[in-house]
This record gives sequence, structure tokens and C-alpha cells, in this order.
Amino acid sequence: MNRRPRLLTTAAVGAAAALLLTGCGGGGGGSKGNDKIAGADTGETTSASPSASATAVADRPKVNLPSDVKDKYESWQTGDKAKDEILTDTASRIDATNAAILSGDTGAPGLAFYYRDKALSGAVQWVQAYVDANLSFTGTTRYYSPQVTLSGAKSASVVYCADESKGFNKNRKTNKVDKTPSDESPYVLYNTRLEKNAQGVWQATNLISKRGDKTCAG
Repeated sequence: MNRRPRLLTTAAVGAAAALLLTGCGGGGGGSKGNDKIAGADTGETTSASPSASATAVADRPKVNLPSDVKDKYESWQTGDKAKDEILTDTASRIDATNAAILSGDTGAPGLAFYYRDKALSGAVQWVQAYVDANLSFTGTTRYYSPQVTLSGAKSASVVYCADESKGFNKNRKTNKVDKTPSDESPYVLYNTRLEKNAQGVWQATNLISKRGDKTCAG
């Protein structure tokens, strides 16, 4: 059972705090993201860690993923300080969300730190859906082709792709991993809206996704 293709689809996490618990064989869908990612065919093709140069204005919560779970970020540095700070907080948000799912903790500090408003409600519901389904996950998720667009000093959007083909659902009680092939695409296009808070943290205020978007395949 592939991790998210066969379990959860975030149709509009944040926009309407919508979450579909589809279960095995469930359908995908989701709100449509951008049709094209500018520059998706450029940049590094090897794995790159998020920039360590982001200004440490706030005390960011420590996030530790278990050894069997990896979030891999490719071409996640642009050379532009402002954009790299946004991408660093975006990667930290992703890690914090996955850590909350794995621990089954809807009150994990990373959620309220990197989300706010309706996006926070949607993230909490997403974590709770995994808990209710008695599932966590294992494996590697690849995040790539990020595009950052700034709208002034405190607003931005980030579009990026995820490849979940090497991530699988795991029963929370038995730890049994289900690798049953999925008929859904493992590729997801994410489009996020972020606002910079008073502590200098770029928080997600809106997040939409589209599974199977052609710009993310391959």
C-alpha cells in the first residue's frame, strides 16, 4: 500500500481544511495547482539539504524522523537568500508534519509553528486521519522542482513536487508494511501560500495539491 496515494488525499489543506480519507483503492483528486512549474527542468538533480543560512530569528522546534523515514530535498537551494529562507521553513514544515503523523500527535509543536489559520486546521485533521486509520508510513519521499514567488517582504508562494513512489503505509500497531502496488500516481504537485510572522517564520496559510500532475512525473 503506497503511503499517500492509497490512503489520504489532501484536496485543499487550508483552503477549506478539506481531507478525504479514501482508504485502500480510494480515489485521488484534489484542487488543481499550477499547470506548469517554471524552471522545473533546471537546477541540480542530486539531493540537496535545505539551506542552513536561513536566519534563526525564532527557536525552531527540533524535528527528528525515525531512521526508516527520509525526506529528500532536491534543488532546494536557489542562491537567493530570501527564497532560500522560505524553502528552509517549507522543508521544516514538511518534516514537522511527517513527524507528527509518525508520532500520532495532533498537538505536535511543529504544526502550530509552521502552519496557521485554516492551514493549521487542515494539517491537524490530516494527522488525525492517519491516527484514526491506525497507520503511519515508512520509506523515502522526494521533494523537487521548487519554485518560489515573493509578493512583498512578508508574503510568498511555493510550488513544488513530491514523489511518493518509495513510501509505504505501515500498520501503527503491528508495524507491518504494505507494499501492495497502487493504481494511483505517486507524483503530487503542491502549491502553498506563506506569510512571514513577527518572529521571522514563514508559515503556511493555504495549501492545495494535485496528484498525478504531469509536471511532476518522471
